[in-house]
Amino acid sequence: MISVNNLTMRYGAKVLFEDVTTSFTPGRRYGLTGPNGAGKTTFMKILAGDLEPQQGSVVRPRKCGVLRQDQFAFDAYRVIDTVIMGNKPLWAALEERDRIYAKAEMTDEDGMRLGELEGVIGDEDGYTAESGAAVLLDGLDIPEPLHERKMAELQGGQKVRVLLAQALFGKPEALLLDEPTNYLDLESIHWLQDFLVNYDGTLIAISHDRHFLNSVTTHTADIDYQTIITYTGGYDQMVLAKTQIRARLEAENAQREKKIAQLNDFIARFAAGTRSSQVTSRRKEVERLQSNELARSNIQRPYIRFDQTRPSGKHVLECKDLTKSYGDLTVIKGFAAHVLRGEKICLMGRNGAGKTTLLKCLLANYAGLADPDFSPEAGSAVWGHEAQAGYFPQDVGAIIDSGIERGLTVAEWLHRWKPEAHMEDIRGILGQMLFSGEEGAKPTAALSGGEQARLAFCKLILTKPNVLILDEPTNHLDLEAINALNIALQRYQGTVLLVTHDHDVIDEVATRLWVFHKGEIEDFQGPYAEWKGKHN
Repeated sequence: MISVNNLTMRYGAKVLFEDVTTSFTPGRRYGLTGPNGAGKTTFMKILAGDLEPQQGSVVRPRKCGVLRQDQFAFDAYRVIDTVIMGNKPLWAALEERDRIYAKAEMTDEDGMRLGELEGVIGDEDGYTAESGAAVLLDGLDIPEPLHERKMAELQGGQKVRVLLAQALFGKPEALLLDEPTNYLDLESIHWLQDFLVNYDGTLIAISHDRHFLNSVTTHTADIDYQTIITYTGGYDQMVLAKTQIRARLEAENAQREKKIAQLNDFIARFAAGTRSSQVTSRRKEVERLQSNELARSNIQRPYIRFDQTRPSGKHVLECKDLTKSYGDLTVIKGFAAHVLRGEKICLMGRNGAGKTTLLKCLLANYAGLADPDFSPEAGSAVWGHEAQAGYFPQDVGAIIDSGIERGLTVAEWLHRWKPEAHMEDIRGILGQMLFSGEEGAKPTAALSGGEQARLAFCKLILTKPNVLILDEPTNHLDLEAINALNIALQRYQGTVLLVTHDHDVIDEVATRLWVFHKGEIEDFQGPYAEWKGKHN
């Protein structure tokens, strides 16, 4: 069990949570929710012991698996060893044993100590540690040839998956996972979901993946109103319960306000008259009913709506025998497809399978969006009549700086994409995406990842393309923004090419799938539910 007593954390005048007392029970799986900036990661660091609270205390079990965010901390170690480090008592025993064996001569005390260490290693399943670590790595798509490599040789996304395996290793009594689905493809996410559903310890997970939370969690600990309230059920059940509770409180407050207004009206009319005793009793009633102001929620919901300046022609894109290689590795081989207006195509597959490469190849001859490094060796991609593409790249920060001089404010940056637009329209779009008031004067260089993503969506809202090409658009977005994007894509009348690992977005938006698997691309003419039924 993890228990929290009288916990308080604030930064300056901003209170994240105050005097919180709660507990997290073994056998339950908790989603830790709240908008960006609510304090989720801060709370998780306090639970892990990486950050001291300003007030209060935390009691945690001896073995606690924590997903570490520092990708470079283990660069000097083998991948397999990095995973085994997740069991601290085992790793400490293995290291001490190796130091003793490295001595030129061992004393009797060394021999006795080796016996003790072998006992610890046996108790911690150390003799099967490498095989157990290998199973976790395979499930998270880290193939066996990489297990003996140094962490420094891995790419960023691979490192994150190794650190996730480290958190899961050694049968910890509690798991603390901050955004565990980041950098995971859909297959790895499903593997992780199955693993966690069968985990019998205490799980606390932060995630912006609604389907993941609904599939895995049994309870939801929501950070809002400067406190933490635990609800039974997954994310959707929490939202429903929270909405009902808030509506009831607001209705009760409205009734009290109405009653107070009636009493005050009576007091005003008869205060100077002969009914002084009745006036006095009503004043006491007003004091009793005086409603406390309801705490304000810190949840902010963006409003996303994609329109078109004008529709494209019926035939949006024609691909013929498209081929792209990197050295001896052919990523795309002879791909052919015909895209019609209004289709919403999701590109699915393992990380590194070629999804981003295909998008960039499709844009190889599109003015303003072409990248010469992604010109195909063979074949062609021809855009149809009146097709106007809007592109959201995986590295969204790149479009904030490219093509336009730096040093601009948020409002100035957006205005440059459509100089004829009125500033009132610019401010309106920024307000929709939560850049209200002074936020529009914020320098683009100071934006967080989530703010950069929201500003990129502002550009698409302003320019109104009839083809949206979106590469991992849900990265850096909180749950409210992802839900708003999901709804906006469902309602959009134009054509969509989308790379995402968000299960709900794929399931609810896509009308067609391009599925990457072992160098081949399957063109499935139907939604995800049909494809899944066919492949199960």
